[in-house]
Amino acid sequence: MDARVSRLQPLDFAAWMAAHLQAVEAALSQWVPAQAPAGLGDAMRYAVLDGGKRLRPLLVLAACESIQGEGAGVGSEAALRAGNEAALRASNDAALRAACSVELIHAYSLVHDDMPCMDNDILRRGKPTVHVKFGQAQALLAGDALQALAFELLTPVDGSVSAAVQARLCALLARAAGEAGMAGGQAIDLASVGVKLNEDQLRQMHRLKTGALLQASVAMGAACAAASAAQSQALADYGAAIGLAFQVVDDILDVVADSATLGKTAGKDADHDKPTYVSLMGLQSARAYAQTLYTQALDALERSGLADTRALQALADMVVKRSS
Repeated sequence: MDARVSRLQPLDFAAWMAAHLQAVEAALSQWVPAQAPAGLGDAMRYAVLDGGKRLRPLLVLAACESIQGEGAGVGSEAALRAGNEAALRASNDAALRAACSVELIHAYSLVHDDMPCMDNDILRRGKPTVHVKFGQAQALLAGDALQALAFELLTPVDGSVSAAVQARLCALLARAAGEAGMAGGQAIDLASVGVKLNEDQLRQMHRLKTGALLQASVAMGAACAAASAAQSQALADYGAAIGLAFQVVDDILDVVADSATLGKTAGKDADHDKPTYVSLMGLQSARAYAQTLYTQALDALERSGLADTRALQALADMVVKRSS
């Protein structure tokens, strides 16, 4: 372990996560409008609020704090008093907006992916999917509106986020969500039903479909804290490993967990004849690969020179060891 990390006090990750989730939930509740026309706000809020692990927002906030140092971060008045108050407040404000924006993109993608023209799923986050609850047209519009709102959050007109940071955050999120990221990966996924992919092809699909947005979450947090080139590269390597590990574990859970535990329909990949790491490698090899990716993520943090990577390490643990 990096000597810098070993000198820090052990992180109370449960308390860290509770505080950061509270900040994210409050911000999402404030920023996702209930008053959108013709019931659209109800569908948008149903898609976003009160559900999900919020992994992507947590990665944004943890990456930002890894550069700021111990005790910094959203809601940390001690950090504001001890350091450059204006700079810390600006980076924390930007990070909270980035955290919520990436969650909105994730939520929109789930709404659209669950629709009959895509995966045709009826259960998400332990409740009926948006199109089941509100109808297909409203679900389509809710996803569209959430996508637009994500970029609106990144471009406040009150001067709280500099124009340069706004541009950087928008670029990172757009690339991760578009044809070179999540949308492109979903296109490959839909085209691969019943097709036998090799490991390189499967890895590329998941780097785009799942990994790109997770990696962008880390990169957006780094951008909020004005990371150096070396820090950004280390965090990019961490994000790439964690992004792929998340999908490998997802494939494993689709086989070994039930729908109640997952909060979504279990076994649907096999039912739809989709290529997965389990179908390609077998269960035990897929588990071993997830551990390899976990080690790669920690190695990236160790060589990063970052001030405090405890939360990022804990999030890596959460990704690989999760049961849902």
